[in-house]
Amino acid sequence: MHPELKIQPLRYVLAIVDEGGFHAAARHLHRTQPALSMAVRELEQRLGEPLFEKGGKATLTPFGAYCLPRFRELVTQHDRVSRDLVARVEKRAGHIDMAAVPSVASRLMPRLLSDFIQRYPDLRVSLHDGNADFVGRMVASGEVDLGISSLWQADAELDFHPLMRDAIGVVCREDHRFADRLALNWQELQGEVLIRNGTSRLLSGTDAEPLLAQSAFDISNMISLNAMLEAGIGITTLPRLAFPEEYARLRFVPLSEPYVERQIGLICRVDVSLSPAAAAMRQHLMEHLGEQASRHSRSR
Repeated sequence: MHPELKIQPLRYVLAIVDEGGFHAAARHLHRTQPALSMAVRELEQRLGEPLFEKGGKATLTPFGAYCLPRFRELVTQHDRVSRDLVARVEKRAGHIDMAAVPSVASRLMPRLLSDFIQRYPDLRVSLHDGNADFVGRMVASGEVDLGISSLWQADAELDFHPLMRDAIGVVCREDHRFADRLALNWQELQGEVLIRNGTSRLLSGTDAEPLLAQSAFDISNMISLNAMLEAGIGITTLPRLAFPEEYARLRFVPLSEPYVERQIGLICRVDVSLSPAAAAMRQHLMEHLGEQASRHSRSR
């Protein structure tokens, strides 16, 4: 006879692992630690195997490590079904979860989402932003319906539909010797104080790859990166769409040799049907994203 699994104890196990311990998980979940421990013990008894090693630490047993991704998948699917049912009860036509890389989320999505909601006023949209790896994970796990991202590596679980291309350039302060240039060769960047960021790996496999080894700093947070650039501490490379136009003292100079670009596209899970609401969003993005990106580029 198969053990019947309740969702809440599975959430406790995920929180213990994600938060790094029973005490931190209890605080995060607003539960007492004894209640958490008891729920986990009952789950272990139901399964017939321990999930955590003895000693009170959040170290998974081999069986626990086997269970963890399956618990996560089950909780994700449970929440998805629960959310969809609530949407139906509330007589909403549907709810769409999306994820996008920050440059697309901030530069292109506001107009796209505004147009979409005007066209489909009964739909609700949730938008999450993060780097390309984050977007890929969110789509692959089923936490979101659609993603807009540059796909660093092909993934058998994901379908990638190209929508636009985004060229890489050098970003520096207005008083830098590169600021008034129309284009740059990567060799001219040698000897500069280079700040590496999350998009720098686009240079891998190109003639400019040696620049990665001489990076003085590695900063993935855009607010911190922009502060470093404004302070004149160094220069960086960024896709055009990720260039922070609101920072008046910064300049974008195209990198012409080598010419490097990222391909931005729509990603969804392979062999998983989209809901009617998500399918409508997918069609809307395919029709309008490339056009809006072109308009955004011409407006600069």
